[in-house]
Amino acid sequence: MFTTMTRALLAGAAMLAAPAAMAQETGDCPVAQFTMGLRYQQQSAEVRALQLQAYNLATLRLDQAVEGVEDPSTLAVVTDLDETVIDNSALLARDLADCHMYDAWDTWLPWERDGIPAMIPGAMEFLTHADELGVTIRYVSDRSDEQKTDTVATLMALGLPQVSDASVLLLGPPKVERREIVSADHQIVLLLGDTLHDFDGRFRKTPLEDQRATVTEESAKWGAEWIVFPNAGYGTWSEAPLTEWAAAPLVEPWE
Repeated sequence: MFTTMTRALLAGAAMLAAPAAMAQETGDCPVAQFTMGLRYQQQSAEVRALQLQAYNLATLRLDQAVEGVEDPSTLAVVTDLDETVIDNSALLARDLADCHMYDAWDTWLPWERDGIPAMIPGAMEFLTHADELGVTIRYVSDRSDEQKTDTVATLMALGLPQVSDASVLLLGPPKVERREIVSADHQIVLLLGDTLHDFDGRFRKTPLEDQRATVTEESAKWGAEWIVFPNAGYGTWSEAPLTEWAAAPLVEPWE
């Protein structure tokens, strides 16, 4: 039996096909360039495997972190929401079907109010496990703080643990400052996110070349303290030029 949430996802997936493809054929849909990435993000078994892999690793690291700790509530897991805990691809699929550039973010406010996101595979199990261990959970997201009531209601409806006005920190100060609020009275043992500024302020509004350098510089933290999730739907990389093979073109035998 399909749930309302499942129907919403299936409807979003169905929208990927006809209207966007038709507009792409006529050259009238610049957002169509994101179709393959969004199809991979929403439909591929590989993304599901990566998400489960990330949460399996997060569970292992969290279990290691609480060993021998007298009061686990002094420890904190800080997690992003969108594309880390909840799946918004149905919104992006609708925008793509309408040939609307979804990285303008203007459709997100209605989605935050009325949308029904799905859960990222493994998220509920991991967060429930953290809660049962007594570890503090903080949800740090760049969703609109003006619509915090709606986001909190959505998270509660999904059944996520430790959801309250105090535990959900939305857009206002940069994420690095909101993480500092958490670390003022907790030891953050895990950061989870799909965008690199979910982990460190050095990734925020910096060139991709610098981001890649920082990723390498902090190589020991990936999979240890920082758990990153795949997001092929949107990101600061979306307009980066591709690197081409520099070899000369192949010459056909008959030329």
